[in-house]
Amino acid sequence: MADSLSPSSAPLSESPARFTVSAARAVHQGAVGPVTLTVENGVITGLKDAETPGADILIDPGDVLLPGGVDSHVHLNEPGRTEWEGFATGTRAAATGGVTTVLDMPLNSIPPTVSATALATKRAAAAGQLSVDLGYWGGAIPESLGHLEELWQAGVVGFKCFTLPSGVDEFPPLDAAQLKRAMTEIAGFGGLLIVHAEDAHIIDAAPSPHSRAYSDFLLSRPDEAELAAITLVIDTMRETGARVHLLHLSSARGLELVAAAKAEGLPLTVESCPHYLCLAAEDIPDGTPEYKCCPPIRDQGNQDALWQGLIEGLIDIVVTDHSPTTRDNKYSGGGDLSTAWGGVAGVQVGYTAMLDAAARHGLGLERIVEWMSEGPARIMGVRGKGGIAVGKDADLAVWSPVPQTIDAARLRHRNPISAWHGHTFDGTITDVWLRGTHLEPGRDEVPPIGREIIFEH
Repeated sequence: MADSLSPSSAPLSESPARFTVSAARAVHQGAVGPVTLTVENGVITGLKDAETPGADILIDPGDVLLPGGVDSHVHLNEPGRTEWEGFATGTRAAATGGVTTVLDMPLNSIPPTVSATALATKRAAAAGQLSVDLGYWGGAIPESLGHLEELWQAGVVGFKCFTLPSGVDEFPPLDAAQLKRAMTEIAGFGGLLIVHAEDAHIIDAAPSPHSRAYSDFLLSRPDEAELAAITLVIDTMRETGARVHLLHLSSARGLELVAAAKAEGLPLTVESCPHYLCLAAEDIPDGTPEYKCCPPIRDQGNQDALWQGLIEGLIDIVVTDHSPTTRDNKYSGGGDLSTAWGGVAGVQVGYTAMLDAAARHGLGLERIVEWMSEGPARIMGVRGKGGIAVGKDADLAVWSPVPQTIDAARLRHRNPISAWHGHTFDGTITDVWLRGTHLEPGRDEVPPIGREIIFEH
């Protein structure tokens, strides 16, 4: 799989065509060490494992130079629900958080990205608004089956489906027979299917009272719903040979199924999210729908097991599933968790939260980079992204050990609601470069120099 970049309406800004960057501590080649980069026309053309005091840009010796994050699970919702989020606000938030590449989900925009025509509508809406580089997922819904290859050839990275209602009527789920049809079709042209895996029947049978209690919401999305849907997905992979990526694994009980599928050699990859790995049900106050997401944030023991699965390689990557909405939707019912919109807005905070968590789990920052930059770029086939290496785009971020407390009102996504509000981290992203252009996260605005990533299959 390959991709190509097509420019947003704005050209690259006035960065020098050639410059050098030197850091005493940088994450590259799976370790942290000194590096000097040569950047020419936005691409890393030289790299040596040593500091250069005379470099054009010297990174503070207490800071760490990272590759920009690659977030393959972001809902930008434009056009149609731009009041929830939008290309300008969502990509500006990503850039501020050190994420330089995002892949946009096919819902909750109107129309959803389920045809080549809908993709063209998306692309027109994005023009001139991107602060980071951006690609598009397509959607596999009942009406788009039989026509997926046309959308694939139009340049999407792959296809998303649900095994239960998505929450918006224009993006219905696939039943078991339709899932098999989708996987057979996608396997035929070598594509990728990404799946929101929860079982509708189990969730329909679970108690779902009107309640502000997080414990009641947790009971409404039981582990068994994930396990049943994951089992269906793996069984269908086995029948069809399709390549599949499981979205936002929440239940650590699913890791046994994942381990068996991978041991069997099935082409399965898995993601989880910072909110599952850094937040725990025991700490969530009742009546706080900013923490509501589906599948849900589970207990501390489950979180510990997810980390173990991540370390062991059963979970391949960590992405944010940035899924914002308006205050009216999020607080529908006055904190009644059965009616509030589910989704955590985290594209600006996720990289920082995981970098902060690394030390607590005895991990180096290089592991976070593996899961949040290198891995997503590799699995999704995003060429030129996901690392500090010759030939890669000069997408860079600086992490500084300066504590910060998250204030939702100061985050740059459209609606100031966040499960991360009030959380304190030991580090901050202080500088970001996109293809060699300094984006200066501290500025009031981030320049719209992002480009579309159109995949050439």
